[in-house]
Amino acid sequence: MGVESAAGSCAAAGRKAMTMASHRCPWWLGYFLVSPIRRLVEDPRKILAPHVREGMLVIEPGPGMGFFTLELARLVGPQGRVVAVDVQERMLAALRRRAARAGLADRLETRLATPGDLGVADLAGQVDFALLFHMLHEVPDQAALLASVYAALKPDGRLLLVEPRGHVSAAQFAASLALCRTVGLVSAYMAGVSQPLRAVLSKPAQPR
Repeated sequence: MGVESAAGSCAAAGRKAMTMASHRCPWWLGYFLVSPIRRLVEDPRKILAPHVREGMLVIEPGPGMGFFTLELARLVGPQGRVVAVDVQERMLAALRRRAARAGLADRLETRLATPGDLGVADLAGQVDFALLFHMLHEVPDQAALLASVYAALKPDGRLLLVEPRGHVSAAQFAASLALCRTVGLVSAYMAGVSQPLRAVLSKPAQPR
């Protein structure tokens, strides 16, 4: 199994749906997800920098131990904030420790999700950017999760949706994009033909 395939598989298993109460990947596999080797195929700064600016409010459901979260915190700067939401407290505890070691703890808020509740209702209409990386296909109720993200985004706020090759087909990804449109998100642009399972979506400035 290649580095990208292994990372995608473990990421998908380790960051289960916010609505899921069982069948979670063991928390200790989160250490694999933050391995420096993963950067050979998924460079957090390269992926995130086009979308994130200083001062932004960002949410990341399913952050694991923070492979992308720490880079998000660097990009939003001291005036920004990253809200990381996970169903496993051990993942969040490890993320907090890593953020503290990196000097980024003051930019990070962690929240423990409960089955059926992403836990970001208080952020309605405030979020600039949301990241769903290698996790949406594992969510039993994708529409509910996407609706929560939509509600949290401010007008013109954006969502970067990425799914793992080898685990999600083009047809499945198209179905997820259709659900995005159903909850009100619109395609800002596709992230490139070389990355067919990536899309950037936005919340329209004017309600549809």
